[in-house]
Amino acid sequence: MLRKIAAMIVGGLALSASMTAQAEDKPASQPSSWWDTFSISGHIEGGITYNTYPQNNGLNFGQLFTDKTNTPLLNQALVTVQRPIDPKSPNVDFGFKLQAYYGTDARYTRFLGQFEGIDYIGQPDIVEANLQFHFPWLFKGGFDVKIGEYPTLEGIEVISAPDNPLYSHSYIFNFGIPFKHTGVLTTAHVNDWLDIYAGFDTGVNTTIGCCGPYTGDNNTGVAFHGGFGFTLLGGDLSILATTHIGAENANTPAIAAACNCDPNHALRYLNDIAITWKASDKLTFMADLNYIHDDGFNASGYGAALYGMYQINDLFKVVGRAEIWRDNSGFFVAAYPGNLDFVKVEHGDPSATIIAGTPTTYGSFTLGLNITPKMPDNPVVKAIIFRPEIRFDTSLNGTTPYAGGNNASQFTIASDIIIKF
Repeated sequence: MLRKIAAMIVGGLALSASMTAQAEDKPASQPSSWWDTFSISGHIEGGITYNTYPQNNGLNFGQLFTDKTNTPLLNQALVTVQRPIDPKSPNVDFGFKLQAYYGTDARYTRFLGQFEGIDYIGQPDIVEANLQFHFPWLFKGGFDVKIGEYPTLEGIEVISAPDNPLYSHSYIFNFGIPFKHTGVLTTAHVNDWLDIYAGFDTGVNTTIGCCGPYTGDNNTGVAFHGGFGFTLLGGDLSILATTHIGAENANTPAIAAACNCDPNHALRYLNDIAITWKASDKLTFMADLNYIHDDGFNASGYGAALYGMYQINDLFKVVGRAEIWRDNSGFFVAAYPGNLDFVKVEHGDPSATIIAGTPTTYGSFTLGLNITPKMPDNPVVKAIIFRPEIRFDTSLNGTTPYAGGNNASQFTIASDIIIKF
């Protein structure tokens, strides 16, 4: 009897060990529900920019989101609700993304036709509102389709604050690329290293419906948006070459007379190459190469921004940006003193106040820190990031665009704080 009991015990232990080993070898199961990847997240960003030169108009020329001198700003209180698609799924997949915020940045990012007439420094804005689909057909990795409102493909910097290396933005981000579009965008995953983008939209920062002071589009033109994405060196090097081609000037009698053109057909070409190279676990370099041309006003802008980021430790990251950007006709770089002036200019509203630049080659040098202290475990705040920076802007061809047209340069000291939820 004792021998039988011992044999049963040994057999049970062996079976248990075998089952445990099989469980450890078994790969993690796939999400059992479509809702498993659903998420809600957000952040709050606020900051201030101190200009060391006297500013008689209270504006930091050449800057949009950080345009107010010595004034605290609530830049963004943003929330994201999404169920992202899996672009590598062997099956059909679909999802959505809704991203909206309230803040001072919305003065420059708002879609035409949405939240019109809100004349406050803080305004609401929708960054994304779209449906997304993945189809495992035609190409090695299938293709994706996005329908609705979405940010542009172009540039290194983006609207969502935590995804940028610095508080202030480059001239390229402010004046050389679009912010958002409304339309259809497709992504073909041709192979492991090449994606091809192609789509049509209503233009830059526009929705649907033309033309008038509160409609969603400022002309009847349709735009093309697309390009090529390369992932090389095992993912350490990425190159995104994109273009956006469409009519962007407002279809009003005043604009038509000023450009001596048909605003519905005079094209604007916005071209950008964004390069990211992860040189090591701690060191990353980025480059943004940009060219923009408007046929209606025969105006061009072009330049490059170079970035370097070094992660010292979990607490500190050093970030640097150097940029040269040429506004050949003084057409693109400007300042907007009123809360609605930027949107009014997009509408072609003659009541807009604009402080225009002159033909200038802009140079800008920024050095900053990302300070991310370790957070105690809690269910609400994921991270707090401080981003102090010093920045020097100057004209490289003798013009005086700063301090109300009185200075050839400006020096700013700024910082923001981001609280992520």
